[in-house]
Amino acid sequence: MNVLFVCIFALSSAALLLSDPSAFLPALLSGAEDALRLGATLAAVYTVWLGFLKIAEDARLTRGLAKGLRPVTSRLFRTQNPAALGQIAVNLSANLLGMGGAATPAGVSAMGLLEGTANRKFSQAMLFVVNCVGLQFLPVTAIALRERYGSASSYDIILPVFLASAAALVAGAALAFLVCGRKARKKETR
Repeated sequence: MNVLFVCIFALSSAALLLSDPSAFLPALLSGAEDALRLGATLAAVYTVWLGFLKIAEDARLTRGLAKGLRPVTSRLFRTQNPAALGQIAVNLSANLLGMGGAATPAGVSAMGLLEGTANRKFSQAMLFVVNCVGLQFLPVTAIALRERYGSASSYDIILPVFLASAAALVAGAALAFLVCGRKARKKETR
């Protein structure tokens, strides 16, 4: 992927240098400035939400969430491993709040914990699908970016994002059940 981005950058730079050489350096500096501003904005958003997530963990709210979600998550992921289900619950809650970057450590931890379970391949495939879809009730990152760049109605995306991510989750979970679930059932019957 890095090679692709380097190629795109090189081709774009060559095109700009050939068409308007005096605009190359200002465009490069402007892009770097915008990237730093965006990075600082996202860092602030993630810092706040990671702080809330840490407070929730320390207050054992994530453990309560994992316990409440256990009937659903144990069926969806076909595992009874309480540590894995706890990390999955943290991952799901971060994704529901639109913090995909904050959900990553819990997702990686859950993948490792699922490694020794009976339905390992199915559980990991389903977790991968759920993470890629990222069902969101409140897409805070997108809202923060819209606010930062002066959107007149930053919160108008909540319902469309939720509906689109819910439809993608249903389709992805169905495909995971069809592809990986069928293989797991065949192995169980042998």
